[in-house]
Amino acid sequence: MPPTVRACPEHGFFAGEDCPGCGSVGRAVLTGDRRRRLSKFVSGALRHFPEDAGLELDEAGWTDFDALVAAVESKYDWADREALAAVVATDPKGRFERTGGDDDRVRAAYGHSVDVTLDDGDGPVPDTLYHGTPARNLDAIQEEGLRPMGRQQVHLSGSVADARDVGRRHADDPVVLAVDAAALEADGHAVTRRGESTYTTDRVPPAYLSRRD
Repeated sequence: MPPTVRACPEHGFFAGEDCPGCGSVGRAVLTGDRRRRLSKFVSGALRHFPEDAGLELDEAGWTDFDALVAAVESKYDWADREALAAVVATDPKGRFERTGGDDDRVRAAYGHSVDVTLDDGDGPVPDTLYHGTPARNLDAIQEEGLRPMGRQQVHLSGSVADARDVGRRHADDPVVLAVDAAALEADGHAVTRRGESTYTTDRVPPAYLSRRD
């Protein structure tokens, strides 16, 4: 069960029992189950079905935060502005970005199937990245490499554990592939950091892949 999201008066939202900044237990905002449900809906609305959720995204994927508040309030009778703000602020993988201020906007940091143009992310790219996938996909990957499929770009993970977690969405015992990201970049393929531990690229040819057992 995901941890409860709490609010510390000094340090804002956090997930877990104690504020990492001061050790306060804070005030409970959202249970772990509701956090998971709300995060899943928000991810889908910002990545895949904005029109169905009543949202308009600009060319870079941004939408008005108030519009997203209205969307989640119409979806769940327990969701409100604070619950949404807590989900956006505490997502462990940095799935969301929010501007705050007078022009308060929000977007998904990566993972879109709708057509948006994301600006370049920041942060260094590790020499090796990872991709988790069901074993049944290996033959096709060995022939064609990794392709975006239903998304705009291929998504890679910064660690074996993260790749395995992603792979488990589709198989109980996924295979983890190592990606030679250093060689990929050296050969002209752009790799961009998105969120906390996700990296994207247009495609990964078979030559840059190896199975990690």
